[in-house]
Amino acid sequence: MTDINTKELLFKLTSAPGVSGAEENINNLLCELLKEYGEVYVDDMNSVFCTFGSGYHFLLDAHLDEIGMIVTSISDDGFVKVAKCGGIDARMLLSSEVSIWTANGEVKGVITTVPPHLQKDGDDSKVPEIGDVSIDVGMTKAEAEKLIALGDRVTVKRNFTELLGTQISASVLDDRSGVAAIILVLEELRDVNAKITVMFSSQEETGMTGAKVGPFGKNIDEAIAVDVSFGYSPLCKKTDCGEMGKGAMIGIAPILSNIMSQKLIETAKENDIAYQLEVMGGNRTGTNADAITLSESGIKTALISIPEKYMHSPIEVVDTKDVESVAKLIAAYIKKRVGEVNA
Repeated sequence: MTDINTKELLFKLTSAPGVSGAEENINNLLCELLKEYGEVYVDDMNSVFCTFGSGYHFLLDAHLDEIGMIVTSISDDGFVKVAKCGGIDARMLLSSEVSIWTANGEVKGVITTVPPHLQKDGDDSKVPEIGDVSIDVGMTKAEAEKLIALGDRVTVKRNFTELLGTQISASVLDDRSGVAAIILVLEELRDVNAKITVMFSSQEETGMTGAKVGPFGKNIDEAIAVDVSFGYSPLCKKTDCGEMGKGAMIGIAPILSNIMSQKLIETAKENDIAYQLEVMGGNRTGTNADAITLSESGIKTALISIPEKYMHSPIEVVDTKDVESVAKLIAAYIKKRVGEVNA
């Protein structure tokens, strides 16, 4: 596929903050990584694009933003108050280390908690409302206001942990692992007789905003969205989850192109690429595929997902073999389709 080391790429991608609506840090990194492949630009919604080649036009999408919090006020006693920015799980917050990303740089803090000695009956089983969460930055209100502005974004402490085997844990693998899969495939698509547009879309976690507008005016023939989906772990139903290390999850759903889904399955079988199926009922997948397929007069769209344990938590886990399976499947599929279209 490529000589890029998948773990090193994931480490680099997960290190850059990019809470929805404030994606500048990850944008800058992606613009640097993509510039060797084609024309790179950032649109008014903060999505990053890279286009190269000509002919039948493929769009490859993964979202670059992450869940987090947004600063709403600073209390008289110096504690920072926040609101959700995306689907953050409040169960994970108490006693967490966090970073506030300000114009003055990173400000570290901790989310407050009540010592067990001072708790009332039942307090230990309560999940805090986000409005009750306070961040202690160790400053007075006057000191904090010199560094922290209302609207600054907050993330939990970033981590990158290599587990045994090929699995890694980090706080923002949703969806930097999808971004990594697309970057891994670009070298192999350089000389394909087709037009490739990469869309690393913004604000997926707050309503798929970037993907709703990104495809407009580009005359896309087919799109593939890459995201994470549920990987099996204890207390989960196996029927709701993919298996870690068993390959790319090919989506099948009413809103997705069934023709594309079936061709992806054929391609995986023909090229001995590990894959598994993800069948979704209802009228949506909960990913950017829903927005892309409804863009303009409709775009044929497929969804490929990476199994991920502990989604929307500080310890998300993916298997690098699955990330690489997605990249291999995209490359093989596009080459197959180009051959069919140009025959």
